[in-house]
Amino acid sequence: MRNTARWAATLGLTATAVCGPLTGTALAAPPTAPTSLYAPTALVLTVGHGDSASLATPARAVTLTCAPTASGTHPAAASACAELRSVDGDFDALTARSGVQCTKQYDPVVVTVDGVWRGQRVSYERTFANECVKSAYGSSVFMF
Repeated sequence: MRNTARWAATLGLTATAVCGPLTGTALAAPPTAPTSLYAPTALVLTVGHGDSASLATPARAVTLTCAPTASGTHPAAASACAELRSVDGDFDALTARSGVQCTKQYDPVVVTVDGVWRGQRVSYERTFANECVKSAYGSSVFMF
């Protein structure tokens, strides 16, 4: 019985010695500050061929982060972010460039956008008649 009591006392003292300092620093640590003053903006844009996102397999996908600086795998991240800021993140407000002439061939291309724009959840889907029409909308946002 004495050995059992000795082992229990030894384990108790060892646990206190090892874990005691860890709890003290955890309690004394200051609260964590926000890592950024900017609302998050991170988007995933995909493009595929088909009438809707549910029927199309994504052919390409890029990431776009606009806050605090433009980055991601989007080939024109800075201009795409500037364009989205100009319409306050409203993808429906992106208009076609003037002077672009496209054929009337119907080969549907669907673009989806999922993520966060200035802290608000975004889910957008749009089907264009063909690749030319898609490229005419939003001079740099959909150019990937």
